[in-house]
Amino acid sequence: MNPILKNILAVVVGVIVGSPVNMGLITLGPLLIPPPEGTDTTTMEGLLAAMPLMQPKHFIFPFLAHSLGTLIGAYLAFRIATTRQIQLAMTIGFFFLIGGIMNIQMLPGSPMWFNVLDLVLAYLPMAWLGAKLAKK
Repeated sequence: MNPILKNILAVVVGVIVGSPVNMGLITLGPLLIPPPEGTDTTTMEGLLAAMPLMQPKHFIFPFLAHSLGTLIGAYLAFRIATTRQIQLAMTIGFFFLIGGIMNIQMLPGSPMWFNVLDLVLAYLPMAWLGAKLAKK
């Protein structure tokens, strides 16, 4: 296969596989750590209303979702790519970082400590770690 096409495929696969990992963990989170009593987190309005009631434990799965979705996507991008593997793995990190920034804009009530932790640790470091794990 043409190396350029294979590299494009690497990024596409990284995003396509990383996204459902992210969404799967976001969906699983409230089943394992129930949202605050009397809140409805199934709608954007309900989630915004519930945000002030949430405790740090409620942010574990969103962080895991963002981290593991990025890690797995970057790992796959590195493994599939023929050249510039680290750059393509980091591209996955940047893609998910943009999604994280958009998420913060859509959910302005999320605590600042979580926003900082999420943006600093869940995307680019996990993409780098995915590349390093794939390299071995």
